[in-house]
Amino acid sequence: MDTHWQARWIRHPDFQGITPIGMLHKETEPRPERLHPPELKHHHTLFRKEMDLVADQLGKVVLSISADDYYKLYINGIFVAQGPAQGYPFHYHYNRLDVTSYLVPGRNAIAVHVYYQGLVNRAYNSGDLRQGLIAELTTAGQTTPLAKTDESWRCARTMEYGTGDAATTGYDTQYIEHIDSRLAFRGWRAAGFDDSGWMRPAALGLEHTGYILFEQPTPPVEVYRKKPARVQRIGDNHYLLDFGEEITGQFTMKVRGEAGTVIEVRCGEELDDDGRVRYEMRCNCNYREQWTLSGHEDELEPFDYKAFRYVEIIGPGRILDERTFAAVVRHYPLSPRQSGIFRSEEWLLNGIWDICCRAVQSCAQESYVDCPSREKGQYLGDNTIIGHAHLYVSGDSRLVRKALRDFAVSTTICPGMMAVAPGNFMQEIADFSCLWPMQLLTYYRHTGDTAFLQEMLPFADGIVDYFRKYQRADGLLADVKEKWNLVDWPENLRDGYDFPLTRPVGEGCHNVINALYYGCVQTVQEIKDELQVAYEDWLPAFKTAFLATFYRPESGLFADAENSAHCSLHAGVFPLLFGLAPEQAVPALVAEIRRKRFSCGVYMAYFVLKALARAGEHALIYELITGDDEHSWSQMLREGATSCFEAWGKEQKWNTSLCHAWGSAPIPVLIEDIIGLKPARPGWEEISLEPRLPPGMKPFHLRIVVPAGILEVRYDGAEAELILPDQTVRRPAGGKL
Repeated sequence: MDTHWQARWIRHPDFQGITPIGMLHKETEPRPERLHPPELKHHHTLFRKEMDLVADQLGKVVLSISADDYYKLYINGIFVAQGPAQGYPFHYHYNRLDVTSYLVPGRNAIAVHVYYQGLVNRAYNSGDLRQGLIAELTTAGQTTPLAKTDESWRCARTMEYGTGDAATTGYDTQYIEHIDSRLAFRGWRAAGFDDSGWMRPAALGLEHTGYILFEQPTPPVEVYRKKPARVQRIGDNHYLLDFGEEITGQFTMKVRGEAGTVIEVRCGEELDDDGRVRYEMRCNCNYREQWTLSGHEDELEPFDYKAFRYVEIIGPGRILDERTFAAVVRHYPLSPRQSGIFRSEEWLLNGIWDICCRAVQSCAQESYVDCPSREKGQYLGDNTIIGHAHLYVSGDSRLVRKALRDFAVSTTICPGMMAVAPGNFMQEIADFSCLWPMQLLTYYRHTGDTAFLQEMLPFADGIVDYFRKYQRADGLLADVKEKWNLVDWPENLRDGYDFPLTRPVGEGCHNVINALYYGCVQTVQEIKDELQVAYEDWLPAFKTAFLATFYRPESGLFADAENSAHCSLHAGVFPLLFGLAPEQAVPALVAEIRRKRFSCGVYMAYFVLKALARAGEHALIYELITGDDEHSWSQMLREGATSCFEAWGKEQKWNTSLCHAWGSAPIPVLIEDIIGLKPARPGWEEISLEPRLPPGMKPFHLRIVVPAGILEVRYDGAEAELILPDQTVRRPAGGKL
């Protein structure tokens, strides 16, 4: 989509003449001083257009549509889609939808609910006073649009969801929606609704808005209804619902009651000690909302989404109908035919796979989100694990590709990339920036997409160049103060890392950021090898300086910082992972991991396991994945997890999210490093099966979808059988293909 579109952006007259606020800046720089009018926050606008169509116009009809911040689209009263994926105004997305089946000969209505949140957070690209809708309806063989956004549309602000002075929750992630159905426009989505009292929108051409629009490279989220697994009646009009698993979405029901009747709805990820919904959630969200009835039959339709498993409903009188209770679930499309499947005779492995898979599904929205509750943000570092797991869970590489581009686009703000993208929430984490080239290479190995690899190479080079300004005389990085130095999160799971990780970081030179930078440069060089691009190899000199500074030969371990004697788990994992450790140090490093196990956060577990794979310690990998100590996926299962947690246990972090896909490392590690199934050439043009199954591992069945087709591995306890689209290959548990 470009400026040749005939459609114009339309916006509610409240925003007419409003100049957008420039929100993008380095994290260490002050935020824009211009204040946001509070009356324009939490702004819900309904847009409508009716038109007459004849049968000849209803061949293949396509609607191109976008909105800022977000839309939900209805045609003739039927929900069609929602979006778009968030983006910066200079790289904004639109959806291209086949809507043929929703249209009829005669009168048709296009109805769009557009939400402008007005907050600066990780979830929406908002707070910049950009609001509006653009749409164009076209049909094959005709140059004139059937409909387009212009001044002929009608619009109205609905106050049913409250105003900008409402309470927010999470990290200002969303507004609490105290919905008042008395203020709703009933029937506004259908043809024939009387909108004569509505306003005409303000309209601007693309050339006046500053938007540059690109077709969204991923489909809109999948939306469907799910009935509760269990409904418990507590009183006359008091219900407790259990959906059986963590979900991302909204709760809905239908009720008829007297006008002004108030029903309280509480959502949560867990129950409290009294068996009631813990709506004041440990992840810093408060999901307690009120719904006021209109006197007609009302349907509860929250706009924003939550992360929850349980719902508690409290209302006066006997007016609730449990047959209407449902969750409106949303996530990136996941076809059962395309999805990865793993089933073992070992119940623990099944449980670990399931909680990891469900977290990946719940956190894959229009973008990857770290959690669908407190933050709802796409974090660069988290994507290392989420994206890798999602490739296997979904068999779909498009969301990984889009995520890589999202962060490439963020280099407009900083060539070293932002930690959260896209959006107006400015956060920078040095560790995460160094991981982006590794994500790019993982994507390439799975897809063979050489053109994209070539396109993204300058951004990978840009990260390397960005950090060079922190190099001292021996080549190591010191005083990387412009970005947060994370090492691991939360702080209490850094294994006593001996360096002041304040913001800005303390003076001096420490291990992890240097090891990650080495891995970053190493990966960029691998990318250039693939593309046959020449480069100067300065890694040997960097390695020499790294060993001289951090390696402690007497123990075979690596110190946290230049002048430290402390050797944390983290300080040894990355040198082992990237080949910085001398061969004679590998046994000591492995022994340290064996002793300390996961004395780290869930995020870091991915790197621990991958480092052990590089060292050939597959039995220890399996032991850690299936371990039953306090820092394990078993601990999550013992605490009732249906998706993996942000920390190993609910009490191990002060605000633990109970759905956090950065804990999904077992999915790629089991497949690649235990079962040993990998692409031998990019795009799975050749397949490698090198099983490293530990003695006693029970039979299993794995099914994944890759560009080459459906791959299955069956293990009967003695042999691993690889089933390809056109052949079957058998290998012993320790054999090679």
